[in-house]
Amino acid sequence: MAKDLIHDAVKNALMKSGWEITADQYTIEFKDSKVFADLAAELPIAADLGDRKIAVEVKSFLGPSPMRELESAIGQYRIYRCFMRVVAPDRKLYLGISDLAETRFFRKLSIQYLMRHEKLPLLVVNTTIEEIVKWIN
Repeated sequence: MAKDLIHDAVKNALMKSGWEITADQYTIEFKDSKVFADLAAELPIAADLGDRKIAVEVKSFLGPSPMRELESAIGQYRIYRCFMRVVAPDRKLYLGISDLAETRFFRKLSIQYLMRHEKLPLLVVNTTIEEIVKWIN
């Protein structure tokens, strides 16, 4: 399966922030289905809090129709989240996007409303310097 154009930048940004990449294609198996998120990562934090685990589906939103890409991404997110609730309940799923996509598309009021309604958390990365800009929960 082809990687998104910003896949490596998101992966590198996570590693620069101290995350350990545990899968560079995270397999989610549920009953008779198998789907694949782009990344899985873990962040060791204070011993009393345990480990923090995430999965990230990376999308660039660089095509001619960002809305169509968002429709597809939300569909994937819903499926992955549903399966992960059973097979990986300790892992939170994020949509990894560029800061450019966040500025140009995800700041639209309609998109912000949609993201809140869908409870879809974002990991925003500056793909030029490969650093995490913000987490939007």
